[in-house]
Amino acid sequence: MLAHADPSQVAGLSRFFKTGPGQYGEGDKFLGIKVPVTREVVKGCWRELDFDDLEECIASEYHEVRLAALLALVQLFSYAKRSVAGDSSLAEHFSARTTNYQSLAQSYIDFYLAHTQYINNWDLVDLSCYPLLGVWLLDKDRSLLYELARNGKTLWEQRIGIVSTMTFIRHGQLADTFAIADILLQHPHDLIHKAVGWLLREAGKRDKAALEAWLAPRYTSMPRTMLRYAIEKFPEAERQWYLRG
Repeated sequence: MLAHADPSQVAGLSRFFKTGPGQYGEGDKFLGIKVPVTREVVKGCWRELDFDDLEECIASEYHEVRLAALLALVQLFSYAKRSVAGDSSLAEHFSARTTNYQSLAQSYIDFYLAHTQYINNWDLVDLSCYPLLGVWLLDKDRSLLYELARNGKTLWEQRIGIVSTMTFIRHGQLADTFAIADILLQHPHDLIHKAVGWLLREAGKRDKAALEAWLAPRYTSMPRTMLRYAIEKFPEAERQWYLRG
């Protein structure tokens, strides 16, 4: 990652991720590496990483290195989950470490939850939480996400609570998205409004009637940004009807 640093990109990324005084990314540092480059780096090395490597990178002062750690964690977790299901296509890379892939998958989730203080911008949340927590919780109790949304220590933990439900939506399970949206309905920050609206929009793609039923008692009082995101894919006449209240 350090070898791919591009100083010419630092200023633009710093502005984009709002790192100025009083902004949500205040003080974050960048190397100037775009996401596709980060993905290529991760693609070349994730099989060789252990928890010490992940620990070092997730705690980096550089935003892109933290992202690389999270993308690598997603790859490692996905491999462990496939191995639990009987896919041994990458077994040669891991057989010397463990054959208990269920325990290994759990350890990646535990690592993620233990390091949320470093998951401190919207891209770090959105590119990691639903391939990790969403997948992990598909067949488990989901109260963790409700707790994060309701009592998360940071804005980012609360965002993890709603964005993780993307995996459920993709499996046709919408109830948790609507329920967690209710928890965050009057949140003060627009980054939560955008996230909730985004997930509502995705739920509406699966079941427009369900989204309309959720909106019916709420659309006149919910944050305007959240509403705009939620109804973005509605026909224009319907969008205007909602926006006019």
